Amino acid sequence: MLIFIKTIFFNRKFTGLAIYPFIFLTDRELASDVYLLNHEKIHHRQQIELLWIFFFLWYGIEFLVRLVQYRNRNLAYRNISFEREAYACDKDLNYLKILKSWSFLKYLKQKEPKESQ
Repeated sequence: MLIFIKTIFFNRKFTGLAIYPFIFLTDRELASDVYLLNHEKIHHRQQIELLWIFFFLWYGIEFLVRLVQYRNRNLAYRNISFEREAYACDKDLNYLKILKSWSFLKYLKQKEPKESQ
């Protein structure tokens, strides 16, 4: 895992972005946030499972579907199955040790998270 700080790829709404094998962060202090890093490592695992390119295809298509469904960019983002899994499990620092393949699928039909999360 390679970590880069303050990249030009960032919209101010994001603090981290995982593109295997890199993690891009908006602030140096975030590099010590174990939960944020765990969240991004969960995305790394998802990307590996889906052979990278299929992860981003699925992510983009699911975002568009959720955008039509919720008519709100933040809710669409928060309801992508990959994000649901990462947000639900980022506080569990042992999650990557027990993570089963394709586990994000169980987050496809979960209740929507609150927008404030």
